[in-house]
Amino acid sequence: MFIECSQFVRHSSQHSARADFIESSQPYVVDIYYCYYYYYCVFQMKKMWHRIIKLLAQGHTEQQWKPSMYSNITPVCFPSPLIEKPIGKESMPQTPPFSAMFDSSGYNRNLYQSAEDSCGGLYYHDNNLLSGSLEALIQHLVPNVDYYPDRTYIFTFLLSSRLFMHPYELMAKVCHLCVEHQQLSDPDSDKNQMRKIAPKILQLLTEWTETFPYDFRDERMMRNLKDLAHRIASGEETYRKNVQQMMQCLIRKLATLSQYEEVLAKISSTSTDRLTVLKTKPQSIQRDIITICNDPYTLAQQLTHIELERLNYIGPEEFVQAFVQKDPLDNDKSCYSERKKTRNLEAYVEWFNRLSYLVATEICMPVKKKHRARMIEYFIDVARECFNIGNFNSLMAIISGMNMSPVSRLKKTWAKVKTAKFDILEHQMDPSSNFYNYRTALRGAAQRSLTAHSSREKIVIPFFSLLIKDIYFLNEGCANRLPNGHVNFEKFWELAKQVSEFMTWKQVECPFERDRKILQYLLTVPVFSEDALYLASYESEGPENHIEKDRWKSLRSTLLGRV
Repeated sequence: MFIECSQFVRHSSQHSARADFIESSQPYVVDIYYCYYYYYCVFQMKKMWHRIIKLLAQGHTEQQWKPSMYSNITPVCFPSPLIEKPIGKESMPQTPPFSAMFDSSGYNRNLYQSAEDSCGGLYYHDNNLLSGSLEALIQHLVPNVDYYPDRTYIFTFLLSSRLFMHPYELMAKVCHLCVEHQQLSDPDSDKNQMRKIAPKILQLLTEWTETFPYDFRDERMMRNLKDLAHRIASGEETYRKNVQQMMQCLIRKLATLSQYEEVLAKISSTSTDRLTVLKTKPQSIQRDIITICNDPYTLAQQLTHIELERLNYIGPEEFVQAFVQKDPLDNDKSCYSERKKTRNLEAYVEWFNRLSYLVATEICMPVKKKHRARMIEYFIDVARECFNIGNFNSLMAIISGMNMSPVSRLKKTWAKVKTAKFDILEHQMDPSSNFYNYRTALRGAAQRSLTAHSSREKIVIPFFSLLIKDIYFLNEGCANRLPNGHVNFEKFWELAKQVSEFMTWKQVECPFERDRKILQYLLTVPVFSEDALYLASYESEGPENHIEKDRWKSLRSTLLGRV
């Protein structure tokens, strides 16, 4: 997917710090996740950005640096602790929620029954799993009579294994191990043993279908799933009911996803019809966002609806697939292209882009200066309400739109705006110390969510481009494989820890009432292209220098057919 890569450079004015939106003419394929990372200290980080782009283009996977979660760029140094060696128990407790899977010191230990691991190829240190051969890790995933893998391990391995093999290949191996090792193919096998192993295999399949349902859009995955489920269901009536319930739930999820993608396609076909031609500047705007919704809090609520809906459809595997590289030990040349499926993640990034341009369009459209100033103050209030809700992604998109050059250059308009609230919001999203202020606010929102008594308090919507950047650096900061060929499971534990936190946030149901009229406007109203924004800006407040005058003439000629 191609979109233009942009940088934002800070500058000062008598009112507040503003940002110039400097467009780069060079499009990049993978750099979509950095387009809105505009506050980063450009002059200090220029070399690093060039390095990132070079790495993304060349496909390098081993680097010696990454940003820590709450500080500047630091050498890669993972904390201790991961998966402990299993200890035998006899019962299998209920699956815990994602919020209980990981904590600050490591994962919740021994949530499941397990047995002392007997297969070779796994390396432990202080009773914690650090690495292993791919085959050994696959065997560690498969339950037996005396063992069921910890859910943290299941999630981590299912998430990261796609860097080394297709999900359908993993499913085939799991099915083979279940059938052959547990003698599911033998009709005369011990029924008591079958009663012990069948619920565990069914539980593993249920976790897979619930957490990574998009894997099963592949017919090969579904075929293997049905085959193994049929073997389990051939036992007792209880198993048949459970298998049927699992399959029905999966089919519903996939059907819902298909419907969602159809709606997205329709919205995209409407909203991408940007107003690239500005033939006449209307003397009065027939419809703008304030006429649709004059209450900033209500608009912030509707933005939160859109954010949570789009977050909900992003599969955890998309974070890994966004940066998937061809495994050097994998001879399948088609592996890379088939695994790189990030449709819903890309749609969410496009939403951020659209919202930023919508804000800029609404500000640049009005003819009168007082109306533009009113629109700026309106969006400042909307951004503040987004911050209070915990919707940091919409907050940053609004700030981004207000800092685009066509908006920030409107000095006469900004002179009429009370910018104190905007200065506070910019301070909260200040990029210094690797977005320390934002990360502090995010931790506060996350803590509030954990102790929340209402759905309203559970909302946490992170600044998505920064989350992607963190995951990218984590992926680039350490090799997938160790020199001995082992899978670096310690790295993937850290990856799973970040993704699991996102999984908790995206499952929150929006508590606000939907307003279809407002949502329709936000999603489908045409927005200006960048050239149209500049032209509208120059028409509102004339060019100030020769460069702006030349650009204005060029835009009038191109868009309006005038000289």
